[in-house]
Amino acid sequence: MTDKSVIITGASRGIGAAAARKFGALGAKVLLCARSVTEIDTIAAEINAAGGTALALATDVAQFDQVQAAIDLAQAEFGGVDILINNAGALDPVERLEHATVSAWDTIIDVNVKGVFYGIRAALPLMKAAGGGTIITIGSGAATGALEGWSHYCSSKAAVHHLNACLHGEEGANGVRALVLSPGTVATEMQRVIKKSGVNPVSTLDWEDHIPPEWVAETLVWMAGADSDAHLGQVVALRDEAIRKQVGLI
Repeated sequence: MTDKSVIITGASRGIGAAAARKFGALGAKVLLCARSVTEIDTIAAEINAAGGTALALATDVAQFDQVQAAIDLAQAEFGGVDILINNAGALDPVERLEHATVSAWDTIIDVNVKGVFYGIRAALPLMKAAGGGTIITIGSGAATGALEGWSHYCSSKAAVHHLNACLHGEEGANGVRALVLSPGTVATEMQRVIKKSGVNPVSTLDWEDHIPPEWVAETLVWMAGADSDAHLGQVVALRDEAIRKQVGLI
């Protein structure tokens, strides 16, 4: 990962923050993107203090111009975009369809689906001009397993799983590596929201049942390299013991 240019959305906490720290520790040049400016400034400063290279940029992935600005900044400061990790996502509120809030549905689709598309659309021209790159999107088992109260989230993750397949079909031959990571349940703030809702079986899980975000970060590094080429265009499920072995988690 030395000197690779990496953009991570939703980098203020959880998976995104862990990934930023991991890539930064491995010598990558990291651009942290999130709406929470204070948090990403702090993490970027931490990476730089440890001898790494990191920048932070306030970014709402639901706004294409802000996503494009992130790509432009990476190009200007790092010389390009080698790896894009579409991590930003939302789930709250948990609501059954009969009571679903229209504005909440709009927000989830804007962030979870259009935000991923915006990242792909902005990064592709640079990656293709450079001969290739890697785009990894955080997916979910919810894409294929319907869960009560999660209609917006399940639908959004199903959409990005298919979007990844489209990206691979169109650009795989041009050196663009497209993958989805389905991490399973991860010990992040989202799980606290799910727990509080008391809806569907996921809310009954204990904190100890979730994997640490550092496991996901390790997997993202593995997916960004050639060792994961057998999975291009596919969904990598971290629940799969064989994947965990390949990553080195067990």
